[in-house]
Amino acid sequence: MLEPILSAEGLVSLLTLTAMEIVLGIDNIVFISILAGKLPQDLRERARKVGLSLAMVIRILLLLTITWVMRLTAPLFTVTGQELSGRDLILIIGGLFLIAKSTHEIHDKLEGEDGHGKARVAASFGAVIVQILLLDIVFSLDSVITAVGMAESVLIMVLAVVIAVGVMLVSSGTIGEFVDRHPTVKMLALSFLLLIGVSLMAEGFDQHIPKGYIYFAMGFSVLVEMINLRVRAKTAPVHLHHPYTE
Repeated sequence: MLEPILSAEGLVSLLTLTAMEIVLGIDNIVFISILAGKLPQDLRERARKVGLSLAMVIRILLLLTITWVMRLTAPLFTVTGQELSGRDLILIIGGLFLIAKSTHEIHDKLEGEDGHGKARVAASFGAVIVQILLLDIVFSLDSVITAVGMAESVLIMVLAVVIAVGVMLVSSGTIGEFVDRHPTVKMLALSFLLLIGVSLMAEGFDQHIPKGYIYFAMGFSVLVEMINLRVRAKTAPVHLHHPYTE
């Protein structure tokens, strides 16, 4: 059962996916904090922890659902000579979703309006938790589709989600501050979503791209970014726009 994780490719897949889940989860943490901020001080920390725990459960349930659909390999119909199954449709639609989502997020962070929306919620614990639950479902889609695109083992996907949420529960403030200080890290993660989206679409059309190439491209980009951060430590970072304000 542990063989997929203990292999070199499995460990690389787990570490890479966990890092992606953490970086992509920053916005989720920010919005949960905004919603929890409407509560009395003594309930905010509890609401934040409940919100992140719900995010983990929703991601795991979506993972299990999508991976079940991925087993539906019988052809449903043919398009221009290409047979498409339920699995192919999930991959193609998921790839398109990631490409659209990442493109929209990049535009919104760089050219969108800053602070043009407010998270208005009723100041009761139950109402806040319900809205966090709905928010988690929306934020879980790209996280889950990314997991499907980066790993082949369901166990690796679930472990990555659990570890990422655990890390965010313990050090969400530190991670958030790091991304705020180095917004190019967020842009890099969003560009990775574009790469994974294209990979998923190719897979849906039976054009397999070895995941080793994807991991190498992502790893090399991260290495270059780390060097950039080191060299340009004293340069003022670009300002990313945040559509929601407290």
